Amino acid sequence: MAGMTASETATGTAAGPMGDALPPTHPLVDGRTAGAPLLAAYRGTRPAHRPVWFMRQAGRSLPEYREVRRGIGMLESCLMPELAAEITLQPVRRHGVDAAILFSDIVVPLKLAGIDVQIVAGTGPVVAAPIRTAADVAALPTLDPDALAPVAAEAAGVVAELGSTPLIGFAGAPFTLASYLVEGGPSRDHRLTKTLMHAEPQVWHALLTWVAGVTGAFLRAQILAGASAVQVFDSWAGALSRPDYERFVAPHSAAVFAAVADLPVPRVHFGVGTGELLTAMRDVGADVVGIDHRIPLDEASDRLGGATPVQGNIDPALLFAGRQALHAHAEDVIRRGRAAPGHVVNLGHGVPPDTDPDVLTELVEFVHSRPE
Repeated sequence: MAGMTASETATGTAAGPMGDALPPTHPLVDGRTAGAPLLAAYRGTRPAHRPVWFMRQAGRSLPEYREVRRGIGMLESCLMPELAAEITLQPVRRHGVDAAILFSDIVVPLKLAGIDVQIVAGTGPVVAAPIRTAADVAALPTLDPDALAPVAAEAAGVVAELGSTPLIGFAGAPFTLASYLVEGGPSRDHRLTKTLMHAEPQVWHALLTWVAGVTGAFLRAQILAGASAVQVFDSWAGALSRPDYERFVAPHSAAVFAAVADLPVPRVHFGVGTGELLTAMRDVGADVVGIDHRIPLDEASDRLGGATPVQGNIDPALLFAGRQALHAHAEDVIRRGRAAPGHVVNLGHGVPPDTDPDVLTELVEFVHSRPE
């Protein structure tokens, strides 16, 4: 944001001491996004039209994305503010979705903190030196708030172009990030992660305390730079039992949400395969719970006590099933979403890279056309 240092953006000092309101130039304060349908649904009311956006909407499914990112690495592109802002805006222009979500990657805050992590094609995030001992945790670097400057610049650049359309900031949840740090990369069974969790609980909690601190600062920088909502992704939380989640994970996810609790934006919590964890994931501080495609929205709302707005949950596979099947499925999702006080339509996971963009554009039009 103009006139703010990266340190001020990360800590909130440009808006006054911690706990003060959003900066006066924030789109929720100056009114640009105050009436957005997305935010109305997140707050549990029914807007004029049903809002919709897609996880991974800015990405490989768009030819314009592939063009602008040609020859540029994933993490490199995330830290080039003008390029990342352009990528963030592409699906809003093409599809007419009701929100932009910051183009980034869940391991970006780890990279900014000084962790040697790379995105390897065909594999995913790979950590050069996994964190598995008390000494490893003790040696973790301290995040320099000025390192968040590219993230704040990207968010501010996007917000300047969006007008009344909100920007959603995002971050990976502590468990998912810790799993990458411990395993050294993606894992099917999270064996090393669970071993550390149970065999060395003090080390585990120290690691997640560090991750939560970095993640909270990452989210806070995005909000102060103009994000009107945030979403925390716990991609791997579905690998946990509820007792393990509540004991080993929930306190640290709560710390992430607490880090931005003084900033009045809706907070969404989403996990994959987390049908048994929905109330626990809400109770760490979320206002909205994202639901994957494995559980119907009306059942999810019932588990949440019928009082929590939801987001989801079209099965991404149906994007390839043809118009009739996709629209019938979307209609069913919309019908079931009426069980919740507010509903934002989304996929139950991310947009597959080989999705036809025209299918997404037409799906947005279909969702917008459906009566409340």
